[in-house]
Amino acid sequence: MTKKTSQLPGFYKLSPKERLRLLKKFADLTDEDVALIQSTGSLDLDLANKIIENVVGAFPVPLGIAVNFLINKRDYLIPMAIEEPSVVAAASYAAKMVREGGGFSASSTEPVMIGQIQTVGVKDPHGAKMAVYAAKEEILKKANEQDPMLVSLGGGAKDLEVKVINSLTGPMVITELHVDCRDIMGANAVNTMAEAVAPIIERVTRGRIYLRIISNLATKRLARAWCTVPKEAVGGEEIVDGIVHAYAFAAADSYRAATHNKGILNGVIGVVMATCNDHRAVEAGAHAYAARKGVYGSLSTWEKNEKGDLVGAIELPVAVGVVGGLTHVHPIAKITLKILGVKTAREFGEVLAAVGLAQNLGALRALAHEGIQRGHMRLHAKNFAMSAGATGDVVDLVVERMIAERKIRLDRAKELVDEFRTKGKL
Repeated sequence: MTKKTSQLPGFYKLSPKERLRLLKKFADLTDEDVALIQSTGSLDLDLANKIIENVVGAFPVPLGIAVNFLINKRDYLIPMAIEEPSVVAAASYAAKMVREGGGFSASSTEPVMIGQIQTVGVKDPHGAKMAVYAAKEEILKKANEQDPMLVSLGGGAKDLEVKVINSLTGPMVITELHVDCRDIMGANAVNTMAEAVAPIIERVTRGRIYLRIISNLATKRLARAWCTVPKEAVGGEEIVDGIVHAYAFAAADSYRAATHNKGILNGVIGVVMATCNDHRAVEAGAHAYAARKGVYGSLSTWEKNEKGDLVGAIELPVAVGVVGGLTHVHPIAKITLKILGVKTAREFGEVLAAVGLAQNLGALRALAHEGIQRGHMRLHAKNFAMSAGATGDVVDLVVERMIAERKIRLDRAKELVDEFRTKGKL
């Protein structure tokens, strides 16, 4: 049996149908899977109407495949749902560079989410805190009664912590329930448990409960990835130095860090979107984690080792699931999970960390080597050409002219389209 590999030279040069043929072989897709992916209107209107409110249709987003990923010695093809040009290409190219150094390594913590129960109006907050700890066994038992299936799989409420915070409306006692969510994202399970234990906490604290809800700052559900990239693969030691300096800028300046981390999340969110996980929760958690020390900083680190090679690492919270929610309802999400081939939520988180690190490497190399615009130029020019009304071969003609003139603008695209229309090419 031929070993599957994510190294697909020239993949970007192929037609969508040719790419699908290779993807079908890699992921063992059925003819029905392929037909669904090819259909941009793949979400049935009745199904869409069951997913959210006030449905009028569906909004397709391009689905691409990032290649070359080797993570923990296993090959992955990475599905990304994203509208931004050059993201998929940058991830693929970065993964190819990392592969020359042995690929990505990754690890993760247990999939523990935090549910918060807010108690106010407590006369003795610190005494109430101790009272909650005294009732810990009762609270955990009540929480686990809400989801016997999760408990049977090894998950469930495992621990709790209590803190007293000072707020604008006075002191609050916050009970934090730690729930091992196994292979689900966990919002519904955690919220249900928080609701169930609230009366116990209210009784023992003699306060009043308000909020009972999950936190999207999943500091106990972390994924990490790291890699060593040979300096030759990056383009030489000077470019390695440029990347390290670019990282140092992000580590020291919040304004730069915001764009630096946005680049990381380009990749992460593309995959999260493709699998119909909660991208808003993942993004909120990542940005909050970047500010956990009181100053917003970089999610990644980049250094030069004694050989002059580039060494990168990333750590971020990843609240994602491979069962439950829309992942097994949305027809395309089911297929993208099949393509990804992850078996557990922890493995999925590790893949996301590697993708984020790859995306960061691709962006930093472009910035350090040639500037970000050069890589974007052709794709932006193509978008302008089509927006201006170019079709067929005229799209490429307009693109080439704009690039040659270094005028990548919509107004110039419209002028060129009018010119070609006058010449009878449109």
